[in-house]
Amino acid sequence: MQIKFWGVRGSTPTPQVENLRYGGNTPCVEVRVNGRIYVFDCGTGFRILGKELMREFSVGPIQDHVFLSHFHWDHIQGIPFFAPLYDRHSSFVFHSSDRAGGLRATLEQHMADPFFPVNMTEMAARRSFHSIAEGRTAFDDCAVDSLWLNHPQGCLGFRVEAGNSVLAYATDNEPGDPVFDKAVRRLAQDADVLIYDAQYLPEEFASHRGWGHSHWREAIAVARQCQVKHLVLFHHDPDHSDECIDRLLEQAQQHFSRVSAAAEGMALEL
Repeated sequence: MQIKFWGVRGSTPTPQVENLRYGGNTPCVEVRVNGRIYVFDCGTGFRILGKELMREFSVGPIQDHVFLSHFHWDHIQGIPFFAPLYDRHSSFVFHSSDRAGGLRATLEQHMADPFFPVNMTEMAARRSFHSIAEGRTAFDDCAVDSLWLNHPQGCLGFRVEAGNSVLAYATDNEPGDPVFDKAVRRLAQDADVLIYDAQYLPEEFASHRGWGHSHWREAIAVARQCQVKHLVLFHHDPDHSDECIDRLLEQAQQHFSRVSAAAEGMALEL
């Protein structure tokens, strides 16, 4: 299993010079299993992934499964700018919840007049839409389990199992609710890699209750309780500069040695 980060920022893109090392694109994580491509969230990092895929597959079709945790702007902003969706030889399966009134209709609304000049129906690639909730989606080479997280209007967390490798992706989650706290730990149990929401500093968290995000201390608590091998702090706050993330990572490493802060271009192999 190969994992690559194309967008790691939460809420809004941040193209400022002080954010260049970790990156300013919003969430997009690519996972490859035996050459097959699974993408988690379609923030502005999805555009950069699309450019790379077009170069890699210049003489062949692109076939991806795309999992959307939810439909907030920072997780879908890259869809209109993802070049492979305009390639008639390629095909994509979108997996997400129908909570917003239908997966296909929800995505098409974001590209409808007056929000975008190109309608989603003009995309030439073959597109299909698979509604999921809590449960398992099985493929030939892996299985993806999904559970609800604690976030306004809902958010799905995912667990990818392929052979002996396990990745947990739990972005946009606020701790403190017993039901959702249990769900996060089910996703994370014995994971080789846990990608977890650490948008706020611990001292910022109290003033942001109800916003649906977490902090690095909670991330470490989950990682320790669930015997996670490698924790990746994700969904960085738009007001957190590279230096701020450096400081919080240094603090986190004093409590859990196997922790990284997600950065654009960072790659992991299991």
